[in-house]
Amino acid sequence: MAFTGKYEMESQENFEQFMKIAGLPDDLIERGKDLKSITEIQQNGNTFKIVVTTGAHVITNNFTIGEEAEFEMINLEKVRAVANLEGGNKLVVVLKGVTTISELSGDKLIDTVSAGGVTYKRISKRV
Repeated sequence: MAFTGKYEMESQENFEQFMKIAGLPDDLIERGKDLKSITEIQQNGNTFKIVVTTGAHVITNNFTIGEEAEFEMINLEKVRAVANLEGGNKLVVVLKGVTTISELSGDKLIDTVSAGGVTYKRISKRV
């Protein structure tokens, strides 16, 4: 299943609690909780470029499945990790105790990020 496309956030769960665990300051959490993020994915075989834009904040990650790459985390920290593809529709990356799963389900992109006993979920629709 091809991930390539542009996705606009429809809903999210546990944003504030997760961002506190991620170490973001309260003022950024307050400003960010109502912003709609746009995720753009380019997939060429096992190579991915994912750009997530939330307001003025942009995170870009480039990686190849099964190879170590540098990932930028929500708190802007850069960490080296390996992305894996499970079942053809699920990207899984473990970054310094944070598990990120991006699952494609029809025209929905479901991002689930877990750390410290809190799970943040973001559902986006292909546009």
